[in-house]
Amino acid sequence: MIKGNAALLVIDMQYDFLAEGAPVFCVGGMEMVPKVKQLVNACKGAGIPVIFTQEVHRSTRIDMGRELDGNEPDHCLLGTRGVEVYDELKPGEDDYHVRKARYDAFLGTDLPFLLNGLGVLPHDTLIVCGVATNVCVHYTSAAAHQRDYRLKVVEDCCAGSSIEEHEAALTQINYLQNGSRVNLEEILKDVSAYKLGIQEGEPALSVTR
Repeated sequence: MIKGNAALLVIDMQYDFLAEGAPVFCVGGMEMVPKVKQLVNACKGAGIPVIFTQEVHRSTRIDMGRELDGNEPDHCLLGTRGVEVYDELKPGEDDYHVRKARYDAFLGTDLPFLLNGLGVLPHDTLIVCGVATNVCVHYTSAAAHQRDYRLKVVEDCCAGSSIEEHEAALTQINYLQNGSRVNLEEILKDVSAYKLGIQEGEPALSVTR
């Protein structure tokens, strides 16, 4: 079950990770878009705030740091189509949007302040989905774990740079927090229970946005 208050993190659902021929193509990414939409809609219906992250880099690449040492081609550069969030998942007026220049969505962003303002505090629950499982989903989940959030990483709403990398990352996340790896069917049941007010811990806060 979801414990305490909850938020949904939708990680980097951008064209440079999802589109056919994308520079950092995530296997199965396009196929899981409808499932991510289903999860987003369920969370909204249950009063769970939805936070979209977006990897963004200057066109000069000056803010990419040691990411330049990797094997990935240029991606998520300002002014390109690839940096944009996929049309079907663009944040709405009632959603929240966090730009980041690193894999970890907590690092150098206002995500901690946003979660605090929403009343989603350490020992509460973060539901995580998106791409890439083995990069930004993994690093963000590990950072959340070290900040004492409870994790629910939705395996069929994530996609990695390969099936093997996807599975390995989920295994590692579940090693950090036993039971953190869930599927969409399981989390939708938990979200439904949350909506009915039968989550474990304190009842969800009513937050004016």
